Amino acid sequence: MGTEKRVLVPDIGDFSGVDVVEVLVAVGDRVEVDTSLITLESDKATMEIPSPYGGEVKSVAIKVGDTIGEGDLLLVVDAEEGADAEEAHSKNAPPPPAAEEVETAQAPAPSEKIEHRLPGEKQVKQPPVLVRPSDAPGAKAHASPSVRRFARELGVDLLQVKGNGPKGRVSRDDVQNFIKKALSGGTGQISTGPLQLPAIPSVNYSAFGEVEERPLSRIKKISGAHLSACWLNIPHVTQFDEADITELEAFRQEQKGVAAKQDVKLTFMPFLMKACVGALQQIPDFNSSLSQDGESLVYKKYFHIGVAVDTPNGLMVPVIRDVDKKGIYDLARELVGVSGRARDGKLMPSDLQGGCFSISSLGGIGGTAFTPIVNAPEVAILGVSRSSMKPVWDGNAFQPRLTLPLSLSYDHRVIDGAQAARFTVLLAGLLSDIRRLLL
Repeated sequence: MGTEKRVLVPDIGDFSGVDVVEVLVAVGDRVEVDTSLITLESDKATMEIPSPYGGEVKSVAIKVGDTIGEGDLLLVVDAEEGADAEEAHSKNAPPPPAAEEVETAQAPAPSEKIEHRLPGEKQVKQPPVLVRPSDAPGAKAHASPSVRRFARELGVDLLQVKGNGPKGRVSRDDVQNFIKKALSGGTGQISTGPLQLPAIPSVNYSAFGEVEERPLSRIKKISGAHLSACWLNIPHVTQFDEADITELEAFRQEQKGVAAKQDVKLTFMPFLMKACVGALQQIPDFNSSLSQDGESLVYKKYFHIGVAVDTPNGLMVPVIRDVDKKGIYDLARELVGVSGRARDGKLMPSDLQGGCFSISSLGGIGGTAFTPIVNAPEVAILGVSRSSMKPVWDGNAFQPRLTLPLSLSYDHRVIDGAQAARFTVLLAGLLSDIRRLLL
């Protein structure tokens, strides 16, 4: 057991009769030295009062709306031995508050020290955090530093949040309610940067007829958020092309019987993966990722290919590793195994990581072309649609050729149009000549 310590309002300068606008702790909470306890607001500034002790809160003597001054009781802490502000500050002076968290209006000069003093104890110098009031020139949203920090962590623009506290103050609950409204299709806007997108208006669909609401699967929720981020952050361009796969398909059909004897289901995908690796090796920009600061490219010396799999719960993209080092039959076996685990919901997190380049095939369903979304941090993704027979002029006559539509989406910050065209031409050449693919 520790020693019960009374925490009083410290010397807060030229302020008296200050309103309590937030109580940041409750009975039973564990606090550390310098943990913010309450937020006070005067006509000139807003300040958070830190705890001079570390321990458990035993009682709270004030509530929101109270008016207090220096020396008033705030709360009682069951303080742990040695866990007080004087010792903590003697061992390690606290770092200055971040510029974005400390905003002043008619605040004390940096050299001034604000002291809070407890009865019978030495003076402990600890300035409350001051923030600019809502009516100050160039003011931001009316909120305490802790609420600002909370909003930043969640990507919320406080200017969009309506404050329901005293004088329109934004509280933590206001931020949480704002997010709930935005996620449920309300008019809120969540901002992760300078770009703010208008929210989709809420519609009462039942007003027009019978409806049924079903929750999204966990996979669709996760992939939806990732795809939205990829679409918003990457400047997408899609290059369309075709590949003559007549000879390749004939070869695959010849090998299906041999593969079946080895219990291998030989689909077209292993050949496409090998061809993609061949193109990645010759044009390495497609096997790179943009660095976090956007100043350089990270070139990968390995070739891990992600293959989109349609599952009952949504799209998943398991990764086949070291495609360049594996044979067609090995890739076919691995594809069957990983696709089965994806549909059964048995993929491990490692199965979905480390991809260099992705392939999305809709050939088994149909279509002639589409624009796949780049799976960041990759810089390109190949979409393939259903192959079809087309008449192709050979110089003397039209010949029936099996043609595979290619849709290559790429990150235009890394790949330019000429590179994309060279990639699809190279890939089409590898697919059209089986001898080049096997070399």
